[in-house]
Amino acid sequence: MRNLNPSDRQALEQERIEVLQQLEDWLETPMLILAFVWLALFIIELIWGLSQWMEIASNTIWILFILDFLVKFAVAPQKKTYLKQNWLTAISLLLPALRTFRLVRIVRSLRTVRAIRGLRLLRVMTRTNRGMRALSSSFTRRGFGYIIVLTGIITLVGAAGMYAFESEVPDGSGLNNYGTALWWTAMLMTTMGSEYWPQTTEGRVLCFILALYAFAVFGYVTATLATFFIGRDADDDSAELAGAKSITELHDEISALRGEIQELLRHNSQQ
Repeated sequence: MRNLNPSDRQALEQERIEVLQQLEDWLETPMLILAFVWLALFIIELIWGLSQWMEIASNTIWILFILDFLVKFAVAPQKKTYLKQNWLTAISLLLPALRTFRLVRIVRSLRTVRAIRGLRLLRVMTRTNRGMRALSSSFTRRGFGYIIVLTGIITLVGAAGMYAFESEVPDGSGLNNYGTALWWTAMLMTTMGSEYWPQTTEGRVLCFILALYAFAVFGYVTATLATFFIGRDADDDSAELAGAKSITELHDEISALRGEIQELLRHNSQQ
């Protein structure tokens, strides 16, 4: 591309962008399904662990995601820009490979539980981000339905993460089963909270992230509901709220009244 003149280079980049967009459109539905399956397997891994065939399925999906990322990266005209926009996706694809590295075996042999928990927290965040990106690509407009589905996914994954961290509390006072962790996370999402507070550092970090998301979603849902009820009252003629319909009717009446006044003045002037 360096030997091409600017116009040819621009045309080639535009062609690559179109090919990348077409490729993303073709793979949107299969990747969306695989992303949800991968998230489901990750939740099962955090709670109960994976069986042999589940491990094979998870690794197969992981390889497909890597191939998808590499193909799109090869087609993308601006490599650095593509990496900046998909750096979390790249990390989420890199983390499963760390389990096969000797470095992780050494860390485990040294009984550094904090490092393992930190890696697990990073996996929770990156896997959830992968699901969010797949979900957002399937919604043409990120509306109320997108927020509801996304909140459900974050609640399920967040509960699995909280259970993985807080079930290891030494005194046994943590979240001892996934049902309790799911209830606790659901209460956090509704901003009601509960009597239990995380005791592990990773659990506290995850709790803070979930609380920030819940706070933002609560404001969005409140604004959406307020807009819905205001719009419904605006279309109701008996409501006290003056909406767009009432203002339009008032504007038409004023225009008609002006016309009558002008006609009356014209008639008086002729007399």
